[in-house]
Amino acid sequence: MIQNPIPWPNGARCACAVTFDMDADSLIHISRPVDGHDRLYPITMGKYGPTVAIPRILETYRRLGIKQSFFIPAWCIEQYPQAIDAILEGGHEIGHHGYLHEDPTEHSGAEQKYWFDRAFEVHKKATGKPPRGYRGPVYNVNQTVIDLLIENAFVYDSSLMADDIPYVMQTPAGALYEMPVHWGTDDWPPFAHYAEIGYMMPVRGPSDGLRAFFEEFEAHYEAGGFWMPIVHPFLTGRLARWRQMEKFLEEVMNTKDVWFAPLEEIAAHIKSVTDDGSYTPRVEHLPYYEGPVLQR
Repeated sequence: MIQNPIPWPNGARCACAVTFDMDADSLIHISRPVDGHDRLYPITMGKYGPTVAIPRILETYRRLGIKQSFFIPAWCIEQYPQAIDAILEGGHEIGHHGYLHEDPTEHSGAEQKYWFDRAFEVHKKATGKPPRGYRGPVYNVNQTVIDLLIENAFVYDSSLMADDIPYVMQTPAGALYEMPVHWGTDDWPPFAHYAEIGYMMPVRGPSDGLRAFFEEFEAHYEAGGFWMPIVHPFLTGRLARWRQMEKFLEEVMNTKDVWFAPLEEIAAHIKSVTDDGSYTPRVEHLPYYEGPVLQR
C-alpha cells in the first residue's frame, strides 16, 4: 500500500522511468587518477556503454515510442558527443551527474561548487539549456548539493530514498522534488564486477539479476506507484541483459496501464496536480540536522 498515491495522467496505474547513468569510463579515471588512463580493460568496459549499448537502448526506446532520462557526467558528455547527440535526437532528457563522477561529499563546499558549476556549463553548451534534474554520483548528496540545486533552479533531485514515490524537499532557500532511488532497483548489486573501484559482486544471470526489478514493478503497479530502475549502459546494456529488459518492457506496454516519461515530465505532472488542488505531496524538511548527533 502507498498512503498518498499520485494521480497519474489518463488514469495510468503506474508511472515508469527506466533511467540510465551513462558513466562510461569516468569511473576508472576518478578512482585511479594516477594510472587509470592506462588500465585498458576497465576503460573498454566503460566505453561499451556509449559506443555499443546506447545505440541498442535508443533503438528499443524508438521502437516502443518512449522517452526517458539519462544522467551523464559532464566529462562523458565531452568525450562521447555522438552518444549525446543520439540521446537528444531521440527526445530524451539528460540530467546532471557531476563532472567526472566525483563524490561531492568528499570535497569542501567551494570545491563542490567548482565541479558542479563546471558540469552545469558543459550541459548547457551540449544541450542548449540548463539541466533540470540531478543524480548524485553513488547517490552521495549533502546539504550543499541541495542548496546548489535550488540556487540553480533545478526541478528535481534523484539521489535519495525517503519514500516509494516522488515527494517534496523543502529548505529555507526553496524546494524541489525528490524522485527517490533505491538499491533494490539498481543494477550495480547484481552485475557490477569491478575490482579496480572496489566492487566484486558475484555476477548473476540476466533473468536472475533483473528479477528484482520486475518484482518491484508488480508491487508498484498494484499500489499505483512509481517504478524507476537505475541502470548503467555498460552493465544492463549488454546483449542478453537488455534482451530481458526489452522483452519485459514490450509485455508491460502491451498488457498494463502505465505511463512512461522522463523524470522532468513526471515532476511537471506532480506540480500540475498540486497546483490545481487535486493532490498534496508529502514534504520532507531540510536540513535534517544542524550538526553531528553524537557529541561529548
